[in-house]
Amino acid sequence: MWFLVIGLVAGWLAGKVVKGGGFGLIGDLVVGVAGSYIGGYLFRFLNLNINGTIGEIVMATVGAIALLWVIRKVMK
Repeated sequence: MWFLVIGLVAGWLAGKVVKGGGFGLIGDLVVGVAGSYIGGYLFRFLNLNINGTIGEIVMATVGAIALLWVIRKVMK
């Protein structure tokens, strides 16, 4: 359940950073959860370690921002 909360927060933050209409509650949740996986891979690839809830939110948000950037490039 905590994973979904972090995904929702990350999706919402990513939507605010990237700007745009957003994808609604469910869309932001999906983007945030998928972004947390992408962020995890990115952080491991760069050998960056995170700790705590704030670190997890940052990692998931970075991944969600990358995912939103790709989605918006593909949609254009």
